[in-house]
Amino acid sequence: MSLQKHQDVPTKSPPRAIKRVLLVDDSQLQRRILSASLVRDGYEVHEAASGEEALQHCLHQRPDLIISDWVMPGMDGLEFCQAFRALPSDGYGYFILLTSKSEKAEVAKGLESGADDFISKPVNAHELRARINAGDRILRMQKELTQKNEVISQTLGELRRLYGLLDNDLLEAKELQQSLVKETFQVFDSGSVSYMLQPSGHVGGDLVGHYRISPHQIGLYALDVSGHGVSSALMTARLAGYLSSNSADQNIALVSNENGETKYLAPSQVAARLNNILLSELETEHYFTMLLAVLDLKLGRVSMTQAGHPHPVILRKTGKVEFLGSGGFPIGLIKDVEYQELEVDLNEGDRLLILSDGVTECSGPDGHLLGESALSKLLYQLRNQPVETMLADLHKRLIAFSGSEKMSDDVSGILFEFSPCARHCKHVAAKC
Repeated sequence: MSLQKHQDVPTKSPPRAIKRVLLVDDSQLQRRILSASLVRDGYEVHEAASGEEALQHCLHQRPDLIISDWVMPGMDGLEFCQAFRALPSDGYGYFILLTSKSEKAEVAKGLESGADDFISKPVNAHELRARINAGDRILRMQKELTQKNEVISQTLGELRRLYGLLDNDLLEAKELQQSLVKETFQVFDSGSVSYMLQPSGHVGGDLVGHYRISPHQIGLYALDVSGHGVSSALMTARLAGYLSSNSADQNIALVSNENGETKYLAPSQVAARLNNILLSELETEHYFTMLLAVLDLKLGRVSMTQAGHPHPVILRKTGKVEFLGSGGFPIGLIKDVEYQELEVDLNEGDRLLILSDGVTECSGPDGHLLGESALSKLLYQLRNQPVETMLADLHKRLIAFSGSEKMSDDVSGILFEFSPCARHCKHVAAKC
């Protein structure tokens, strides 16, 4: 069995950062001595007999390393160093001063003028080589840093470009999401309704809307999908497809009987159907809260199911504020949940408000939440506002409370006022 000797694989030296050297000295002999040593080490060497001549050379061909005498007639080494540092450049030139000065104050003055290192005269070849190698390491690191910064700048530029594209897409998505609420104010035969949808970002997870059941019945729904941003907005759009249509073929809250007449499912049944769909058909980690109400526009009767959504509010014409409901389970968390219904009768001038938790959980500058008590006071103050503008005024009050126009959560709401003569009053400026 033969044994092979292990041979050390020579490591490849990194390429030099210092290739071009400029010698600056009024002594021709000193320049020749240093030049011969540097040429033997493989450097490209240029010479200048004065600071002025060296500065002109740097304007046309910038060196990687300058070795300059300190004491020279005219422009001395310090002045030349300062002038060299003032030149515009993308790279860095390493500067070594040749000097017989050894006082600390003089050395400090040289460093403050921009010098990187010193070599005492007479110059020792080994010391010079060591100091050049030290400068070479610094320049290599500087060049590597510059290259990395260029990569970072290019990456940031690409990210800005992609962010711009994404921002444009999100603005379009916002417009599309807002289009789900086709009209922010509508008048029916026996009432009027207004909608508010204010996402905290470009797009949000809240949705409000209605569907028509019959000439005297409508369904109102408010949804709040868990989370924020694009995924929540996509989920919201998908849920809108289940509820926004007036056709029984496309709206799970509607059914057709044998005579082709459109009937509605009780809100509790709709909530149960959505819960089963979310848990069995839709592959998502999202859940959502919902308040679904069916309004009889003739009688003013409201049947509602609260599925984890904030309590619906009745604002009586007298100014009394009533919070209804017991809470209920959000949709998409637990299988086979039974949802309860509650009923309430509206008298003429009474209002029903369905608001998202972005209202009651609106945070003030001190971190204090608005809560139902403060909301009740706000609604009482706004009780005489027209239906068309009341939600917008409420949103302004929330901004004032939070101290910022950028809310931490989506804010949405529905306001319905029972008014049997609403359509007549819309078109005729007279008392009903």
